[in-house]
Amino acid sequence: MKPLLILILSALILSACSSPILKHTEKGIGEADRSQQKTNESKETKKSEKEDSSDQTTTAGVDKQTDTSKNAKPVNLAPKYRINDKNWSIQPIGDAEPKAVLLTIDDAPDHYALQMAKTLKKLNVNAIFFVNGHFLQTPEKKRILKEIYDMGFMIGNHTYSHSNLNDLTPAKQKEEILSVNRLVQQITGEKPKFFRAPFGENTEVSRKIAAEEKMKLMNWSYGYDWVKQYEDEKKIADIMVNSPYLYNGANLLMHDREWTNAALEKIVEGLRSKGYKIIDPRSIETYDNQSKENS
Repeated sequence: MKPLLILILSALILSACSSPILKHTEKGIGEADRSQQKTNESKETKKSEKEDSSDQTTTAGVDKQTDTSKNAKPVNLAPKYRINDKNWSIQPIGDAEPKAVLLTIDDAPDHYALQMAKTLKKLNVNAIFFVNGHFLQTPEKKRILKEIYDMGFMIGNHTYSHSNLNDLTPAKQKEEILSVNRLVQQITGEKPKFFRAPFGENTEVSRKIAAEEKMKLMNWSYGYDWVKQYEDEKKIADIMVNSPYLYNGANLLMHDREWTNAALEKIVEGLRSKGYKIIDPRSIETYDNQSKENS
């Protein structure tokens, strides 16, 4: 009888040891019942993906930006800011954060645009890259622009050759603008929503074409990196953060330049240290997302 009792107890112990209980170790989940674990993980993943899809954007004007991962699809946010076409500052709509600035980078993609985009992405900051068509004539430059776009950055139109529009015929002005729109749409699948004339010199023709193409005009508040004395990492970082023209809604102009690229992280950190938030360009009012009160 005693041997039989021992045999029964042994069977019960073996049965308990083989039950599908997930054991958590220091390295994570144990090996028991991996098939059930994978089934549960699959259900949780689908649930998580469904939840994530309903919350793709964050409040604009703060440092948390729209997803700028490499393969992120750019998302247009509800307009929280609009361009003041009197001084080119960015004004808040409603209760949007007033102490905020916009970053823009012109003459892309020359030599440093991609590196600048990666720096901004690392800092969780967005910006507009205004491109020139003559920089988009090789497969490599087209690839770079597409990569910048896929990281979540907006692409603006800065004309094909960066000529002063006042020196061109109406027909030439039209081609300078439209050719860039065609290139950008071909490369990214999306036409620019903002137009910046070279030297800030808009004409009646450029205004008309921009409106027809549903692009908002955008000049800037201040910029220094094309001035000889500021062609230096430390000097450009200092003036961009301590300019007398830095105020709520300032529209900062920078360029695809070696010294600006080197100073970019310091510029962002300096602005943040002063309490400024960086505006997500996709939260700026455009022809596509224009609010009813301003339509």
